[in-house]
Amino acid sequence: MTIPVDAVPVPDRVRELAGSAALIPVWENNIGGLTFRTDDGRYIKHGPRNLETSMRDEAERMRWAASRTLVPRVLEAGEDETHEWLVTAALPGLSAVDPHWIALPEIAVPAVGRALRALHDALPVAECPWSWGVPERIANAARRGVVVPARFHDAPPIDRLVVCHGDACVPNTLLDDAGRGFAHVDLAALGVADRWADIAVASMSTGWNYGPGWEDTLIDAYGVEPDRERLAYYRDLWNAT
Repeated sequence: MTIPVDAVPVPDRVRELAGSAALIPVWENNIGGLTFRTDDGRYIKHGPRNLETSMRDEAERMRWAASRTLVPRVLEAGEDETHEWLVTAALPGLSAVDPHWIALPEIAVPAVGRALRALHDALPVAECPWSWGVPERIANAARRGVVVPARFHDAPPIDRLVVCHGDACVPNTLLDDAGRGFAHVDLAALGVADRWADIAVASMSTGWNYGPGWEDTLIDAYGVEPDRERLAYYRDLWNAT
């Protein structure tokens, strides 16, 4: 995902959902999806339907997680033949990759690590109806026509099953004014898996956003020693699927 730097066309459906509110584009993903912030306290996501995840999935998972951890409140979700949309109530705070926090990785990176651990500790595995395990991820890739190399079919033994975020890249953690991670967004792939599936992606994404040298800082803040085998496997699986 990227922060739009130029004006972007506003889809008609987004205009309808916004009503009289002003729109500010805040994210653009690699399949043409857009997220807008309104000046009346909402976020509107709109994008083409795709087979990997859906905004319907995201709305369902956020509603499930909402009683157990802080996630955006779903206001509306819908779809048509080609596109889908999701409207949520804005939360206070800033993404961990807001320019303010990009300039302060010594605060932001540990905060993301601690927030990921808090998410894993808060969500009950036994009550979660979704899986983000390796077989499910490989099957999802196959439905999209992605052939996952055979070496990924033999995953490392499970360390600890948790309810994973499913896209734990650092932009998806919100920080409060004191630099504490307090909420999570973009939960369309949330499901049960080895905790290293999330840790691997979260720590890897520090390099994309803050530069090299912060991966182990996040892992240390999460509260574990780096497991190089699982880190390598789940990072490669992320790129392969």
